[in-house]
Amino acid sequence: MTICILGNNLTALTLAKALTKQNIHVDILYSKENLNISKTRTIGISKSNTDFLSKNVININKILWKLKKIEIFSDNLKKEKLIDFEKSNKQIFSIVKNYELYQIIKQGLYKNKYFKSKLISTKNLSFINKYKLVINCDPLNVVTKKYFHKKLLKEYNSKAYTTIITHDKILNNTAVQIFTNKGPLAFLPISNVQTSVVYSIPNFYNKIEKNIEKLIREKNLKYKIKHIEKINIFDLISINLRSYYNNNILAFGDLLHKIHPLAGQGFNMTIRDIKVLLDIIKNKIEVGLPLDKSINIEFQNRVKHKNLIFSNGVDLIHEFFNLERKTNSKFLSKSVQLINKNFKIKKIFSKIADNGVLF
Repeated sequence: MTICILGNNLTALTLAKALTKQNIHVDILYSKENLNISKTRTIGISKSNTDFLSKNVININKILWKLKKIEIFSDNLKKEKLIDFEKSNKQIFSIVKNYELYQIIKQGLYKNKYFKSKLISTKNLSFINKYKLVINCDPLNVVTKKYFHKKLLKEYNSKAYTTIITHDKILNNTAVQIFTNKGPLAFLPISNVQTSVVYSIPNFYNKIEKNIEKLIREKNLKYKIKHIEKINIFDLISINLRSYYNNNILAFGDLLHKIHPLAGQGFNMTIRDIKVLLDIIKNKIEVGLPLDKSINIEFQNRVKHKNLIFSNGVDLIHEFFNLERKTNSKFLSKSVQLINKNFKIKKIFSKIADNGVLF
């Protein structure tokens, strides 16, 4: 039995590696070489998800930068901390460079006897009928345009500006999120001398692209910056697909859900989906059932409602602080500070960030 995966992005390769590790044959078919992987984009991965990847995909511990604490601030309260998350001086989150994660999975995958990869033209979709199960991870191919165009879409009318700063050496194991008067800004450590930066800013601010380095330096209260890498820019949208599958084709990754980067949960949602899909497939194999479109139905039933709840939760956080930014009020930030004093509520938030929606 061979499963077909469409696309050769990070999601496609991660899923392919997880399947081949279960001795399942995988054909990756892609219509365009993935050549534009930014070397300054980073991914946040929760503790439970790094454990899953290391056990079921590939050991990524050597490229992870482990964080022991997350601190959240707001411009409205100056230097007062809103809330923090830590767990007895243990790892609670990790940051990894997108490019390095892609390369290490690709290198391990292309040596695998259960894996094949082929560049094809997707103008003729007859190849779909050759497989009982096709998983589409490519948001730009014709399969997506034909079968997966119906979605819940929210445009934030904002852009995310991402880069990496090089700075003097410090003990750099605490991530910082600042809800500034222009939008959320995150400093995400990737070593003791480098930190990833993600700044989300509404489009109506003029000349932001020219002044983004200046804004980063102004909001930075921690690092002695030596150098700022080239700024990458992308539009911010939220997507939830209405239907996860069409017959034997299952949509996957960013096709299913795309969220605001302020919580660093985008790829974590995909990893959780891989966990569920892998569990369904393993159960089918154990009882001798074929790997066919029935998997798509079960997968949607198990994860769609959870993904929608989680996506809306991230959007709610964005709107919460967006309202505060617009009203210039301290009331909302003060209410978050009260939550910081409640251990039980913070523990619930930490579990959801680590494992997703649990019911």
